[in-house]
Amino acid sequence: MKPILLLHGALGTAKQLEPLAQQLGNYPEVHTLTFYGHGEAAAPAGGYQFDAFAKNILQYLDDNDVSKADIFGYSMGGYAALLFALKHPERVSKIATLGTKLVWTPEGSAQEVKMLDADKLEAKAPAFAAQLKALHGEGNWRAVLSATANMMLSLGNEPQLKNEDYQTLKHEVLLCIGDKDHTAGLEDTVSTFRLLPSAQLWVLPATPHPIDRVDIVALANRLKKFFSA
Repeated sequence: MKPILLLHGALGTAKQLEPLAQQLGNYPEVHTLTFYGHGEAAAPAGGYQFDAFAKNILQYLDDNDVSKADIFGYSMGGYAALLFALKHPERVSKIATLGTKLVWTPEGSAQEVKMLDADKLEAKAPAFAAQLKALHGEGNWRAVLSATANMMLSLGNEPQLKNEDYQTLKHEVLLCIGDKDHTAGLEDTVSTFRLLPSAQLWVLPATPHPIDRVDIVALANRLKKFFSA
């Protein structure tokens, strides 16, 4: 089996995937990274760039002497994993995603961005705001929200992955999606599954988007089965 690299979602850090990493503990090598501008690193004022996320992945693999890896990405991390596989196909064995928004439109982006207002979060979802402060720091969490919003708006206008990109991806891919995930969307995930040349689809019952609402034991077992086949 190849080493496995776990990639976190938007607004997250590598800590987001610690429960999954623990469940994969008997895997030969489990790696995680925190993307640039997340956690203790200052968020860029202009938003995040997926090309830079891909460079993060490449640099991490080089720094850790990993010539080829299986990659799992949650939400935004899955999008970064697929883009990385297109840019550096020789460094990737298999890819699995969970709750990844694969189809971006201006309308969809605008809807997502409505939930990224720091003042509204503090007023309506103080527990989530506190979680973001703990992850990224009191002085950085608002900038992370703003940079993420800019990234989503940019994706809506200019998706980094288009239908023809999915059609040319030769890697084996497992798309995991909760049946109650209204962020990534079951229908969009199924439509992308049909474009990929070598893909599997796993729908998790009674499961919304947040990874802390996912059955991590079941997810880990499904990933082990997929990556070891």
